Amino acid sequence: MLNEIVAKQPATIFVCQNCGGQQRKWLGRCPDCGEFNTLVEEKFRPTPQTTGKAVTSNTRLGADAFRVVKPISYSEIESQYDARSSSGIAEFDRVLGGGIVAGSLVLIGGSPGIGKSTIVIQMADKLSESGGKVLYVSGEESERQIKMRGERLGINAENLFLLPETNLENILAEIDRLKPDYVIVDSIQTIFSEKIESAPGSVSQVREVAGAFMIFAKQTSTPVFLIGHVTKEGSIAGPKALEHIVDTVLYFEGDRHHNHRIIRATKNRFGAANEIGIFEMTGEGLKAVGNPSEVFLQERPEGASGSVVTVCMEGTRPMLVEVQALVTGTKFGTGRRMAQGFDYNRTSLLIAVLEKRVGFQLANDDVFINVAGGLEIDEPAADLGVIAAISSSFRNLQIPPETAVFGEVGLTGEVRGVLQAEARAREAQTLGFKKLILPASNKKGLEKLLGMRVVGVRNLEEALDELF
Repeated sequence: MLNEIVAKQPATIFVCQNCGGQQRKWLGRCPDCGEFNTLVEEKFRPTPQTTGKAVTSNTRLGADAFRVVKPISYSEIESQYDARSSSGIAEFDRVLGGGIVAGSLVLIGGSPGIGKSTIVIQMADKLSESGGKVLYVSGEESERQIKMRGERLGINAENLFLLPETNLENILAEIDRLKPDYVIVDSIQTIFSEKIESAPGSVSQVREVAGAFMIFAKQTSTPVFLIGHVTKEGSIAGPKALEHIVDTVLYFEGDRHHNHRIIRATKNRFGAANEIGIFEMTGEGLKAVGNPSEVFLQERPEGASGSVVTVCMEGTRPMLVEVQALVTGTKFGTGRRMAQGFDYNRTSLLIAVLEKRVGFQLANDDVFINVAGGLEIDEPAADLGVIAAISSSFRNLQIPPETAVFGEVGLTGEVRGVLQAEARAREAQTLGFKKLILPASNKKGLEKLLGMRVVGVRNLEEALDELF
């Protein structure tokens, strides 16, 4: 009898808030991920045994909550390629892969004050104007606070409904009553389920809430947008399983003290990953930037050494960005290396290649690299641009302003080919560049570009001869 009473009582477990690992006792360091002071006490109840009936979910809305799922032939499934709805914001549609997919679960993350709530309420306004019914679930702000923001942004949406609620069961009940076409949850870390005896934002709560919204989205074909907090490291707070549950993960990038914002898709089941959208923060909200290359180059200095334009790919979009370098004598024993917007280790590697293969003596110089506009470049095609900027600053010689470069640089000093060279070249041609230096293996087929001289180089010596 005593054993039955003990078995009915909830057991205490300790769950890591970083990786979701479970331990029977508290530990100062999680043995799974190695993080310190991340184990939090939670109540655990074993999953109740089913009676043999197939159950899809206990959060299913409607009368057919229990049904047997049967396999469907692949050829009998209707194509959903064109089943996308526009969000009303062109740059946001680009990041999503062409529009909003029915039944998709989208997670939007970013640092506080960067514009997450602004972009979703602007999207809600556009969807409402097109006749869609939008439910905005707010766990952090009251309906009057959201109304104040909407009036500042000039929003007058008749089909937008606000629900200041944090209880998951109450939210699902209101969704069942209202039957919206789109659901926005701001934010998922504030929503809790009564079935879990832990604080909102814990690993168990976030996993349970995200799973409930995922099942709702799939079974009702209703798009759901979740806003997530980020940690001090920049990743979305909660277990990594949260990003596995959702269909699309969007990150806001950019300094909140500057005007430009970048939305990057790090995961997308319905489109290209690493696609980006460029926005400008104004008093009337976020406005899409149609030609980001022109924005990043509009304040480029004239007649200055250490500046070059390189062509990089962000998803399917070619963009021209300015790479700046400053080489100056050090006041210490060894030179410093600093990179903003470019990988530090890659910078050190390219400096070593310059010293070994070209003969530059940079050991006693400080080398600083900056990508103008706050953009983060993480592709090898920017190597030649960084090399060119460092060489220009070291020799104190200006690179002609109508010249653009791109290419990967190897350890032996060779310039290797990159992907989508034609798209890069045409973007440079569109913006009026007269000369393009690129890998020799990518030159084929680009000689016929009108008004542009295309030069293919095989190594750094040839590239620097063409630049200077």
